Amino acid sequence: MARTIIEIQAISEELPVRSDRIAWAQFLELTGIHPSRLGELLEMEWIIPAKAANKHYLFTRKDVFRVRKLIRICDDFNLTPTGGSIIVDLLERVEELERKVQELESAAE
Repeated sequence: MARTIIEIQAISEELPVRSDRIAWAQFLELTGIHPSRLGELLEMEWIIPAKAANKHYLFTRKDVFRVRKLIRICDDFNLTPTGGSIIVDLLERVEELERKVQELESAAE
């Protein structure tokens, strides 16, 4: 049975929109972080996830990368989440400055 374009559009409007965001449970699985530790990071506003209509947190892939880095640094150096977050922030700043220096050097050539 052939469907009309209008029928197909109506069906597609009912389907959920694909998202690159990551739900709470999947985020915990991908990062290996303990929920209470993640709660600390949220309280510090080190990670600021989006919220879905149902008030659930939605994280990004960048959040996964940052939290994995944080866990590794905290575990390796026996740091608190606060101390580890400062180091991750500084490392990100250094990376950003290195990119800017590289751009300036490329522009000067």
